[in-house]
Amino acid sequence: MIKRNLLILVIIILSMLPGNAQVKKQETGLKREVTLYNPYKPSLPESLKRSFLPDMNDTSKVRPDFRYDVKTTPFLPEYTISTIKAASLLPDPLPKLYKGFINLGIGNYLSPLAEISLTNDRSKKGSVGLYARHFSSNGNVELDNGRMAFAGYMDNDASVFGSRFFRYNVLKGSVDYTQKVRYAYGSSPVMPSFYNPLLMDFPPSKSDIRLRYNNIGAKASLSSLTLDSASFSYKFDVYYNYFYTEKGLFQHNTGFSGIMSKSYEGLYVGSGIKYDYSRIPDSLLATTKYIVSISPFIKKSTEQWGFKLGIEALLDKNMTATARFHVYPDINLNLNIVPSYISFFAGISGKLDKNEPMAVVSENPYLIRDGSLFKLPNTSYDLVISSGFRGNTGLGGNYMVSASYSMISNMLFYSNINYPDSIHATARGSYFSALTDDVSLLNIHAEMSGPLSEKLSFIGVANINQYTLSKFAYAWNKPGWDAKLGLKYNLRDKIIAGMEISAEGKRHEITNGDFVPPTGPSVPAYVDPRVELLLPVHVNLNLSTEYRYSKILSFWIKLNNITNSHYYEWAFYPSQGLMFMLGIKYSL
Repeated sequence: MIKRNLLILVIIILSMLPGNAQVKKQETGLKREVTLYNPYKPSLPESLKRSFLPDMNDTSKVRPDFRYDVKTTPFLPEYTISTIKAASLLPDPLPKLYKGFINLGIGNYLSPLAEISLTNDRSKKGSVGLYARHFSSNGNVELDNGRMAFAGYMDNDASVFGSRFFRYNVLKGSVDYTQKVRYAYGSSPVMPSFYNPLLMDFPPSKSDIRLRYNNIGAKASLSSLTLDSASFSYKFDVYYNYFYTEKGLFQHNTGFSGIMSKSYEGLYVGSGIKYDYSRIPDSLLATTKYIVSISPFIKKSTEQWGFKLGIEALLDKNMTATARFHVYPDINLNLNIVPSYISFFAGISGKLDKNEPMAVVSENPYLIRDGSLFKLPNTSYDLVISSGFRGNTGLGGNYMVSASYSMISNMLFYSNINYPDSIHATARGSYFSALTDDVSLLNIHAEMSGPLSEKLSFIGVANINQYTLSKFAYAWNKPGWDAKLGLKYNLRDKIIAGMEISAEGKRHEITNGDFVPPTGPSVPAYVDPRVELLLPVHVNLNLSTEYRYSKILSFWIKLNNITNSHYYEWAFYPSQGLMFMLGIKYSL
């Protein structure tokens, strides 16, 4: 087999050799020529190319491999055990307390104002302080008869007060002084039957019509400091006042009052007591005047409701031969219909208003100087029925709407005096006499307050009064309605501005209202000296601004009666017009 294969290979090789030799022979004897008619243009064929960007991500990864060993050994420090003090809650830092302030101002009509208040620093033992204020005006006004009259006035107040704190109670006391000076400058109305220029237009001097009222008093009180409502609580007061005006016209007044209460069987039980004693000159009244009362009560309150049941038994000895006995109810009921938003209240009550000289002078300082100021009966609110609603408006403010019906005995009114003998010393000027009458009064009251914005707030109050009298036709000098709207603007406690608009309805006045017509079969002809007047509606606008330069220094401006209207506080007593005041206040 091998031999066969070798033979075949030799034959193939031999067959190829003659062919190659023949070719070479032909090549050596062949000649060829090539003719080119066009220039040579090299070119490359089109080809598709791929374009790509390099990949910036590193595909290689390095994985560090750490190996470590931790060998721990315990640490045993030396220690000692000590007592830990109990935790205590600290109050917020107290703001700086200023000891007082000085307020000074001046206005037109030559009206100075001076006010000072001084107190001690914070103390756990007690407090002591001083307050004094002076305000006066020295301007003239034009009267109805065209004459200019001095319409000045002066108010002085001073008080030294203090308190002493004990463990279970606090003792307070003060010594007070009040002075009021007024001038009976009102013009006398023209009376057709009595008109006489010598009498009616008599121009009195300032000293002739000057009225001075002074009151010096002292009071002390002792009250409990119990924090638990179930504990026995009390408050007792003693006081003394000496009031004097013209020579020989004075009053001594002293008394004490107290209230005690304690929780018992889920009820709050207590009682009040009072004794008030007054003495005036024997020439006016030979006997003394006093008031004695006791007023027990029971009350209870919860989150939804509350009530009070009480009564006051009172003896009133005043300008009468014997004491008068009064019984006043004291019943109150409160219901929270919608807690914090709508609360209903109702009550039946009564009270006795003591018509003491200083209280009457604060209302009308122009009473005739014949001692009648000291001989006025007390006003008794025999029955007062009231009810209403109050609560939160839901906008950050409060509201109250109420109605009341009162039965009143000896309510005070005032009448101008104008008789032919007014030239006498006690009647120079335009004075008033006090009148009394039994009255039924219906009052509707509404008030609301709250913010209008972050910087602006308001307060509004309105009253409607309906009087029914037994003797007189009208409630003299009592308006049928009154309203007041106040706005306050506060810019970051730096600028504080205020505006107040007040209005009063029409008022009826009377002259010689105490005149009693003669009666009998043979009454001589006479002219009735009583004259009724009607004062129109009055609207008043006041503005005030305070700029607080710092915490201790501020400047203020006040504008009263901006409309410069001729308002009559009393008949024939025109008030001053536009009043401008500016001042400075400094904290000590």
